[in-house]
Amino acid sequence: MIRKRTLFFIFFPFSVILLIFITLNIPRDTLPSPDTRIILEHTYQSYIAPTCFEESNPTNFLADSTLESAQKLNYKPHSACTEKALKAEKDNMFVSILKEIGIIDKLWDNW
Repeated sequence: MIRKRTLFFIFFPFSVILLIFITLNIPRDTLPSPDTRIILEHTYQSYIAPTCFEESNPTNFLADSTLESAQKLNYKPHSACTEKALKAEKDNMFVSILKEIGIIDKLWDNW
């Protein structure tokens, strides 16, 4: 009985430490949220990241929307700048999970 308890107290902390180490080192892509703010360019049926608006040379047929709406409309990124701005961030699993649950801000949260 004592031997089983001793094994548990050795095995359990080791397992927890190993799990933490693994989650700190596994890479994971953090994607923009579906509610990420973007600008719809209806003339070209594309969307523009707010950081790329000035250089995009848009028409007057614009709307403020979300990434999810643009994808439902099958709109494409307006330029390489928009593609780059919405590219997934490379994080470790722990940081990525913190971003997903909202403890850490994602790159796109303040648009």
